[in-house]
Amino acid sequence: MLHVIFFEPRIPGNTGAAIRLSACTGSMLHLVEPLCFDMDDAKLRRAGLDYHDLAHVQVHPNFEDALAAVPGNVYAFTGHTTKMYTDVDYAEGDGLLFGPEPTGLPQWAMEHERVTAKVRIHMLAGVRSLNLANSASIGLYEAWRQLGFPGGV
Repeated sequence: MLHVIFFEPRIPGNTGAAIRLSACTGSMLHLVEPLCFDMDDAKLRRAGLDYHDLAHVQVHPNFEDALAAVPGNVYAFTGHTTKMYTDVDYAEGDGLLFGPEPTGLPQWAMEHERVTAKVRIHMLAGVRSLNLANSASIGLYEAWRQLGFPGGV
């Protein structure tokens, strides 16, 4: 199983979309508190459609607890590096770490001893960032592809 970690997510619709992503890929979604919304938020439920019961979601009280739940390497996605997410050899149990929508990951989180590498997604120059759920989808599908889409149809 692959793992997606949202560090202190702030937009319920993005987390709802990630719940749907988890259901469609068999990945585990880890949400690090504080969350800036309630898990019963209407926007979160609407974005996740009826996939909530099919998804694997864990809410963690802190960053350390979330990292302890990921057995493999952890890759921090950020625009502040030159290594591309496609240059990683992903393995079963790896985690893909994403920061909150307006700010990205704090520096201390990217420098945590459990973070294997910082990686970025290709974009045109001059744009700040992709949508959080879109970024998670791009990274997760590359990792899942490298593993041969286990369980996929």
